[in-house]
Amino acid sequence: MKLILASASVRRAEILRDAGYHFSVLSSAVDETPFAGESPHDLVLRLAEAKAQLAAARAVGPAIIIAADTEVVLDGRIFGKPRSSDDARRMLTKLSGRSHNVLTGVAVVRLPDAERISFVETTRVEFAPLSDEEITRYLDTGEPYDKAGAYAIQGYAARYIPCIEGCYFNVVGLPLSRLQQALTELGWTENYFSAVG
Repeated sequence: MKLILASASVRRAEILRDAGYHFSVLSSAVDETPFAGESPHDLVLRLAEAKAQLAAARAVGPAIIIAADTEVVLDGRIFGKPRSSDDARRMLTKLSGRSHNVLTGVAVVRLPDAERISFVETTRVEFAPLSDEEITRYLDTGEPYDKAGAYAIQGYAARYIPCIEGCYFNVVGLPLSRLQQALTELGWTENYFSAVG
């Protein structure tokens, strides 16, 4: 049974590839605008399920589709991808010296029977205090601009994150251990030891 990643995210593909998964990519772009009054938890779950449903309509089974959506949340507010340098600076200033949550909604769908497992994984991330100069230097790297919350834990921002509580890969964009549990529940097996050995 083949795996299909319903995402154009380079980071999610790297997580799967580095862990020995063999998969194809079927990008599924959806409108990510939150509904009025929608909680961050409900948003990431809804978007992951919408991406999975879109990919399922285009895929040919037997297959298992993996879709995800990740958001950074501070004080109940969603910090999406920054729209500008000023927006990225605002986000990093608010994250500085504080802890926030990273939520990833994941939807895993088996074809052709459309059996589905969906969940939300949360990781708490602590940011060190950042000076204006440090924020400026980080913005100059160009890294923040296509990242939720304006930072990448696997990149330059790692030097400003003293600790996390929860799954590291969740912060990158795909909670790997929880995903493996869902794949197993849906009957997916792969002998990656022979694949990589």
